[in-house]
Amino acid sequence: MRNKFLQYIMIGICLIFSGKSFSQSIQTIEDIGLFLTDATFYSEKYITPATDAAVYQASSGWMTSPKKRKLYDVTLSLHGNVFFVPKRDRSFEIKNSDFSFFTIENNSSAIVPTALGSDSQYYLIGEIDNNQVRIETPKGVNQETIFYPYLQGSISLWKGFEAVVKFSSKVKLKRGDYQVYGFGLKHNFSQYFKSLESKKIHLAGLVAYSKEEISFGFLDTYTNYGNLGINEITGEVDTWQFQLSASKEWKRFELMTSFIANQSDFKYYLSGPKGEIENVIPVQYILNEKLKDIYKSKFNTIGEISGRYQFSKIYVQTSFAFGKFVNTNLSVQYEF
Repeated sequence: MRNKFLQYIMIGICLIFSGKSFSQSIQTIEDIGLFLTDATFYSEKYITPATDAAVYQASSGWMTSPKKRKLYDVTLSLHGNVFFVPKRDRSFEIKNSDFSFFTIENNSSAIVPTALGSDSQYYLIGEIDNNQVRIETPKGVNQETIFYPYLQGSISLWKGFEAVVKFSSKVKLKRGDYQVYGFGLKHNFSQYFKSLESKKIHLAGLVAYSKEEISFGFLDTYTNYGNLGINEITGEVDTWQFQLSASKEWKRFELMTSFIANQSDFKYYLSGPKGEIENVIPVQYILNEKLKDIYKSKFNTIGEISGRYQFSKIYVQTSFAFGKFVNTNLSVQYEF
């Protein structure tokens, strides 16, 4: 309530200095305040499934093998990640009773896409100072699978440690952008158990940090105040991951199983250019402050199964991660 009061005060000051009458300013404060509340509600429903999925995409493929390598051995790899979008996360229901400012045009309820959903659309309508505001609901990526490539490299260090880094440039989705980068540190445990190494059984642990950024087109329209400047929303995810892995080698083939636990912090903000309305009201700043109300943290546990085959110094590896979502990863690696 305190944040809402301060936001209304800020809107009011901006309107008064813009030259509007006091009575008009009071009505506009109420209208824009309700609009921002509805935009925050819609933001959470729309983008949360995509940022939850981003955690799974960033968690896979960190460890190519738990075995101990020779000092300063280097591995470079090209990864292709494929995420399968579950049907349950492609849409959500909205009702007129969910909104304070908007109503659904010609409907009392509708099934609308999340950022991971289809390209279907409805119109939301409301009024600011008795002037209609009509907004298209944002589209989803309209993809059943999401693919992105990234590069990964590692170098073995002393006493069974290995440093790992991964990076992807900003990948264009059908209606959005995705990027991930991070670093990790692996340590081999089976070196302390000679009986395991003699049977070509390997154990290791990994601690890693990754940052994922995912952006989508969002709500935007024109009003008597100009463009609102809320045409792009970004989810930013900071993830710390702990992984335990075990593998068994049979000549050129290695089978690995992993248990992954991670803690992710989610933040959301409007990332597009500011609208013309900023000359009167700092809508983007106010809504970004309101979006702090839907910041969250989540703990996930993920299982992963991986197979790796050696062709001289080249390895081909596939992995399958599962839990709330399903994610697959294919990589080609070169060791030298």
